[in-house]
This record gives sequence, structure tokens and C-alpha cells, in this order.
Amino acid sequence: MTSTDPELATGGHREVADVHGIPASALVAEAARPRAVIVALHGGATTSTYFDHPGHPRLSLLRTAAMAGFTVVALDRPGYGSSAGHEERLREPERRTDFAFAAVDTFLKERDRGLGVFLWAHSAGCELTVRMASDPRGGDLLGVELAGTGRTHHPKVLTAMDEWRRDPGRTRPNLRRALWDPPHVYPPDVYGGRGIGAGSPSYEGHREGWQDEFERLAGRVTVPVHITLAEYEQVWMNGPRGLADLASMFTGTPRLVLHEQAGAGHNTSLSRTALAYHLHVLAFVEECALGVPALPSERGRGDE
Repeated sequence: MTSTDPELATGGHREVADVHGIPASALVAEAARPRAVIVALHGGATTSTYFDHPGHPRLSLLRTAAMAGFTVVALDRPGYGSSAGHEERLREPERRTDFAFAAVDTFLKERDRGLGVFLWAHSAGCELTVRMASDPRGGDLLGVELAGTGRTHHPKVLTAMDEWRRDPGRTRPNLRRALWDPPHVYPPDVYGGRGIGAGSPSYEGHREGWQDEFERLAGRVTVPVHITLAEYEQVWMNGPRGLADLASMFTGTPRLVLHEQAGAGHNTSLSRTALAYHLHVLAFVEECALGVPALPSERGRGDE
């Protein structure tokens, strides 16, 4: 059973559902007759609010996607939102993956899925998305979007990441600069995480071996993949080199599209160019719903 708070003044309404005895929460924006459903997974130190840009409805993924005919379920990842405080039961990645699948099924149980479900992830949310997409249960997904992730950290952030791993609950100045620089690409009222910040569960700082596992799991993804790195990304290696490095891992996807988002920083959906970014990926979601095959330049490998 889910409960709904109609008073929430956002692009969607907040819902809470019981998932294996743990409360799961999400922001939901519904289209009347959805083309498809987008399940959005936020990054670290925030919540689903990341996808409903505070104070800037034009830059909100929830609002833009719903107006384009897509229902959006922006899920609070395990350990965030209503599931905060249940981290011990969600520490293992397999449990978090099962929790996410069950939460999506619960929120969509009585909803029209249209032509299917598409996963859209940012930063730390990409780990959960890759785990879901590489799982046998992910084979029916329309596709995935991965933004703000990588295998190699940007040189500017190496020391800051080491500090954060030792204490993920505290955001230090060096890491904050990497996450939010340069200031001019963000509206000033959201810069630095104002209005969207949240404590990180302790497991976020303990993902030893993830980079090797990332490559192994990425090779198992058999649905279309879209990857975005921001022009001013400073957490991960960016530019053509960063995109090519990520692309090299997805050897089983039938379609792979790479995109560098102009005028954006690490927090792509909060940048001033968020609308441009959202429209770009929504076009890909529409093509996935239509079953559009890969162009020769998109390096689709699943049919080779």
C-alpha cells in the first residue's frame, strides 16, 4: 500500500510505500496516458528532489518529462528519504538492488507503464542503475541514462574523494568545490546544494572494488545506453577521453549514445542548461520506446 501527500508543492507528489518492511519514498509526476515510465535515481548527499529543481520549474525533469508524456518516479535511493535509518538492512548491494526493483514494482503496480520503463541515473545513482540493468530482471528495460559517473576520478578531486571515503557523512570544502564548480553554471539559489541536501548513508563511502565490478556488470547490460558527461565535470575524467573510457565497458548494448552537455557542471539536472540536457535525453527515451536501432556511429554492439 502507498500513501500520498497531495500538499507537496513540487512537480510531483511524494509517495511512501512499504517494501519488505522498509518504507520507500519517491516523487511521482504522472502523465495522463504515459508514453513510458522514467525511474530516476539521484546521486549522493541529496534525494529525489534533485530531479525537481527547487524554484526553477522550467529546469525540473519531473515537470518537463510529464509534459512530454512520460510518467516519472524519482525514487529515493536505499538509505535516503523514508528508508534513511534502515541502512544496516540495505548495506549489501544485492539487497539494495532487490529493494529498488521491489520499490519500482510497488509504485507502478496500479499505474500504466506505457511502452516500458527507462532508468535515468545521476552520479552515485549510476551504481544502482548499472546493477539493475545488468540483472536478468533488467533485460526488459527500454534503456538507461548514466550521467556524472566514470572509472577514473578527475585529478582535481583525488584528495577530496579520499577524505570523503573516510567520512561520507561530511562534505568537505574540496569535494564541494568539485561537485559545484564553476558557480556560474548554476542558479545562485541552488548552488552548493541549497534546498536539496541530505545526509549520505554510511555504505556510500565503502564501495571498494566497485570500479572492477563496474566493468564486469557494464558488459552484461543488453539494453540501449545513453551516457552524459558535463562540460565542466570535475569529479570524473570528462571530455572525449572520459566518454570513450565509459563506452568501452558496455560491450553488450545494442545502442550506445555519448553526449557532452555544454554549459553544465557535475550536477547536470541542476545546471542552467538542465532543460537542454533533459530534452536531449528525453529524445533518446522516445527513440528507445519506438525501438529505433543504432546508427553506425553509435557503436551498437549487441547485434555483432
